[in-house]
Amino acid sequence: MNTPNEAAVACSPVVRFKVLRPGAAVPGYQSEHAAGMDLASGPEDGRAVTIPPGEIRLIPTGLAMALEPGFEGQVRPRSGLACKWGVTVPNAPGTIDADYRGEVKVGLINLGKNAFIVEPGMRIAQLVIAPVARARVVACDELDETERGVGGFGSTGV
Repeated sequence: MNTPNEAAVACSPVVRFKVLRPGAAVPGYQSEHAAGMDLASGPEDGRAVTIPPGEIRLIPTGLAMALEPGFEGQVRPRSGLACKWGVTVPNAPGTIDADYRGEVKVGLINLGKNAFIVEPGMRIAQLVIAPVARARVVACDELDETERGVGGFGSTGV
């Protein structure tokens, strides 16, 4: 009988990474049950990138990737960077589509009070591979009624 982890690996999609420049780190899972792989910075010039407080920088990884159709890559913040330094992903989760073949880059915003320096090879975000459901889109004149109706933000309580 398979362990839960072996069963998950048996039905897992294959993700292929292409290293675009020397020093780029192919991501991997940091623990047995980690949901995400860590993405590391891989700047073109090999220099650190400074993110001043309140600003956003696009950080290259030095990698391109290929996902199987029916899956996406979700780029999410690393909790340590967010909690310790206020550095996070502004569009979290960012989506990498299965048909994208360009360099993977991570937008980072510094919500902290001090400049943050992203060193080459620093783990900057997580990549979670997730299945995608594609909806059938139907235009209509009326929608079915619900108890909530048109109640918006906060309408179900705080």
